[in-house]
Amino acid sequence: MNRYTLHETFVVHQYSIDEWEAKPHNHNYFEIIFIEQGKGYHTINGIRFPYKENNIFLLAPEDTHHFEIEKRTNFTYFKFTELLFSSKINLPDRKYWLQRIEQLLHHPNIIPGDAISHEGDRNIIWDIHNLVLEEFKNEKIYYQEIISNAISTILSIIVRNISEKYNPKKKETPASYNKIDLILSHIRQNAYDNDRTKINFLADKFNMSQSSISTYFKRKTGESIHQYVTKYKMKLVEYRLQHTEFTIAEIAYQLGYTDESHLTKTFKKHFEMSPKQYRKELAINN
Repeated sequence: MNRYTLHETFVVHQYSIDEWEAKPHNHNYFEIIFIEQGKGYHTINGIRFPYKENNIFLLAPEDTHHFEIEKRTNFTYFKFTELLFSSKINLPDRKYWLQRIEQLLHHPNIIPGDAISHEGDRNIIWDIHNLVLEEFKNEKIYYQEIISNAISTILSIIVRNISEKYNPKKKETPASYNKIDLILSHIRQNAYDNDRTKINFLADKFNMSQSSISTYFKRKTGESIHQYVTKYKMKLVEYRLQHTEFTIAEIAYQLGYTDESHLTKTFKKHFEMSPKQYRKELAINN
């Protein structure tokens, strides 16, 4: 398996090609792929589906993909790492944004295929795409901040579309969506709300008894609901320690811990050091 690494915070690549020569690969970065024209097939994480003009794809780190081109295709790639949203660039509400980016950061592509289901949202994203290309090309004053906010808007719209696709309350849920995928998606989207990740809430939401959902979850994932929620929240803590300047107390509050000491105790169980020690070692290594 080939792995591509991005050494810059944000780049734009554009291609017009008849044949896809790259082997299936993954990355250490995000990609938003715009299909300006052309058609063929796109395979993400082993799932193959047709693509066409105006499609928009989102690839998270660790997603594996490749294209099969039937008609000459014009691609535009926005490639970026989470450092695009680091605390060095001011977003209007960083805490709110982190909840959106983290939903995409820590799991493979749960809905492969065109990321947009509402044509109005598609038009908005293509308009933002044009803005980003202009800013990236001209590098006028504040262009980095404009690009950062533009990409955050695109991702928020994509998350909205994904969330609506994965809403189990919809009358028709695609048969290919396993219940465990729906449960995991719900947990990731609500990791900041302790009440909505408790067994009694999940059992009620997914029409199961508490004992049956616990058994089902353990059988499908190999760990208990509590273990999964805790591990996922530790990933969020680690990410915020690495990429934000929030204090430990602020992170504890954001992720629903009773206080800093509660978060520290849990973090030490998983990383064998306190959050403060982790951040100190990170600073030394950097």
